Amino acid sequence: MTPTPDEPALELPGLVRDRVAEGRAKAAATRARKAAEAEIAEVDPVARVVLDLPLAHLDRVFDYAVPAAMADGAVPGARVKVRFAGQDADGFVVARGAASDHDGRLTPLKRLVSPEPVLSAAVATLCDRVAERYAGVSADVRRLAVPPRHATTEKEPTPAEPPLTYDGVDAERAWADYPAAAPFLAHLRDGHPPRAVWSAGPGEDWPALLAHLAGAALAAGRGSILCLPDHRDVARVDAALTALLGAGHHVALRADPGPAARYREFLAVSRGRRRIVVGTRSAAFAPVRDLGLVVVWDDGDDLHAEPRAPYPHVREVLLLRAEQERTAALVGGFARTVEAQHLLHTGWAKEIALPRATVRERALIGVSGASDVALERDPTANAARVPKEAHDALRWGLERGPVLVQTPRAGYALRLACERCRTPARCKACSGPLELTGPTTAPRCRWCATEAPGWSCAECGASGLRAPVVGDARTADELGRSFAKVAVVSSSGDQVRAGVGPEPRIVVATPGAEPVADGGYAVVVLLDTWWALGRDSMRAPEEALRRWCNAVGLLGPGGRALAVGDPAHPALRALVRWDMAGFAVREAEERREAHLPPAARIATVTGPPGALDDLRALLELPPSAEVLGPVPTRDADVERIVLRVPRADGVSLARALGEVQRLRSARKMDPVRIQVDPWEL
Repeated sequence: MTPTPDEPALELPGLVRDRVAEGRAKAAATRARKAAEAEIAEVDPVARVVLDLPLAHLDRVFDYAVPAAMADGAVPGARVKVRFAGQDADGFVVARGAASDHDGRLTPLKRLVSPEPVLSAAVATLCDRVAERYAGVSADVRRLAVPPRHATTEKEPTPAEPPLTYDGVDAERAWADYPAAAPFLAHLRDGHPPRAVWSAGPGEDWPALLAHLAGAALAAGRGSILCLPDHRDVARVDAALTALLGAGHHVALRADPGPAARYREFLAVSRGRRRIVVGTRSAAFAPVRDLGLVVVWDDGDDLHAEPRAPYPHVREVLLLRAEQERTAALVGGFARTVEAQHLLHTGWAKEIALPRATVRERALIGVSGASDVALERDPTANAARVPKEAHDALRWGLERGPVLVQTPRAGYALRLACERCRTPARCKACSGPLELTGPTTAPRCRWCATEAPGWSCAECGASGLRAPVVGDARTADELGRSFAKVAVVSSSGDQVRAGVGPEPRIVVATPGAEPVADGGYAVVVLLDTWWALGRDSMRAPEEALRRWCNAVGLLGPGGRALAVGDPAHPALRALVRWDMAGFAVREAEERREAHLPPAARIATVTGPPGALDDLRALLELPPSAEVLGPVPTRDADVERIVLRVPRADGVSLARALGEVQRLRSARKMDPVRIQVDPWEL
C-alpha cells in the first residue's frame, strides 16, 4: 500500500509483512516461470511424447513445445510431466524434432521429471511391437520395461566396468559335447545373429554353459540378456557368471533387494556400464547397449507368461527383439516346447543337442515295471505308489550320495476317501473335501477348516479313511520309516531349499522346488506320474515331461532315474529315451490336426455378454477367422469367446483386435479382457 503525500505511512505487523513479501515472491516466480515457458528452445523445439495412460485410443505420440529451460534435459528417453485434457500426465520423450504436423500452438512441457534417459529408442520400439503383437496398449508394456524412478539412487554415480580377462576360448571347451555349438559360437564371436534351440542333456551344468555364451559375446564387444523362470535360477546363473568373469560385468535384475537396488542395477545397464543382464520376465526389456545375444531358459515354464496386460510371453518378446536388433538367439531347456520345435520346423533356428551315445553315458533312465523281469520280481510294480524297484534304486543311490524323490503335490494327505467303498470323504458342514495336514492331526475340511475327528462314511457307515492323493509331507513320512537311518528333508511351498550337500540323504520335493545337490544326485525317483499327466490342460503331457526332465537334469555323473508310471505313455517313453525332439514333433502334429497353437493363432475375449456382442459388432476379422463360443466362465456374469485364425493371419487378427479396442476405448464402452495366444485355454 503506497501512502498519499498527506497521509502518514502505515506500519504493518511483522507476520502480515512476511506474508505479503511471500506472496510477492511467489507471483514473481510465477511470472518468471511463464516467461521461461514462453521462450521455446531454438534447436529441435518439438518433443514427441508418449503418455503413461492405459487408454487404447490415446496410444500414440503427442507433440509438445520444449521450453528453453528444458532444452538440454528433455532428451529422448527422459521422463516428463505434461498437461493433457486438463490434468497432469506422466510421459516419456521419444524424439525431438524441428517441426510438428500440428497446425496450432503447441502446449509446452510442464516439468522435466528427470533428464536421465531411461527409455532407449530400441526398447521404445520393442514396446510398440509387443503391444501390437498382443493387441494391447504400449503404456502397459512400458511399465514392464522401465522400473519406477528412485530419485536418490538416480543421483549416485555408476562404477565403470572392470577390465575383462575372459577371451571366450574356454567356451568351445565347455560346449565340446554339443557338436552344433561350435558354429553357433563362431558366428556369435563374428557378430552374426545365429539362432538355435538347445536341448540340454541330463545332468548338464547349464548355468555354466550360459555364462560361457555371455562371456564369449562380451569378449566380442556385445551384450547379452539371459531370461530365467524364477529367482532361484537367476541366483545360479548369477553365481556362474561371477565365477567365470568376476564381479562387475553383469547385473541380476530381480525385485528381492527392493526398489532402490532394482533401479540401481537398471541404471547401470541403461548407462552402458554393464552389458550382461540376468533376470526374470522384465529383463527381456533391459536397455542393453550393443546387444548381441538373447537367451530364454526353460521357455515351457508358465512363469515366463506375464500375468498383467497385455500378457506377453518372454520367449516371444526376445524373438521380436532378436529380429529387431539382429542379435543371436537361444531357446534352451532340458525339455522342448512345441513352440521351440516350430522354430526348428520353419528353419528359423538350428538344433543344438547331445549325440545319443553321450546321453546314454550320462544317465540311465527307466520306468518301474517296464520289463517282465521287474514284474516277476514285484507283481505290484505297476500299481504300487513306491514299488520295490524304487526302494532298490534309493538304496543304491544312498550308497553314493543324496537322492531326490519328486512328488507332484505339496502337503500331507490332500484327499481322503472311505477305506471300504472309496467314496470321497466330505465335510458335513459345507460338503468340502477332507484332508490330513499331518500324521497325528484329525481330518479337516479344505474349504472351511472344520475338523471331523469322528467322521463316518454316509454310504457304508465305515469310519476308516484312505488317502488316494498324498503330498510331499506324507511321502517324506513314509520314506523316513522305510529308511530310518537316513536323513529325510522336504522342499516345497514356502519352505524351498536352494541346495543340499553331498552327504547321503533323501530329498522329497515338489516340481520346481528341487534343491541343487553338490555334485548332483545319485538317483532321482519320480512318483505319481499319473497325476501330472491327468491334468485338465492342453499342455498336460508337455508340462509333465518338462517337470520330469528338470528333475533328471539334477543328476550327477553316472546317475540313475526311475519314473513310477505307465511305461506305454508317450511322455514316459520320451523321458526314458531322452527324445525331446520326437515328443515335440508328435505334440506339434496333434496340435496341427486340432488347429491349435503354434499352427494357429488364437485370441480369447472375456467380458459381460453385452460387451462381447458390442465387440463382435465392431470387429472386422480376417475371412479365415473362426469364432468359437461364447461359453460361460466361473463368474456367472462373464462369458468368453475364442477367435482362431491360421498362423499366417495372426498379424491381421492382432491388428483387428487392437483397432476395436481403440474404438471401444474412445466410446467409453465396457472393458473386456483380450489375450492373444494365451498360455492356457
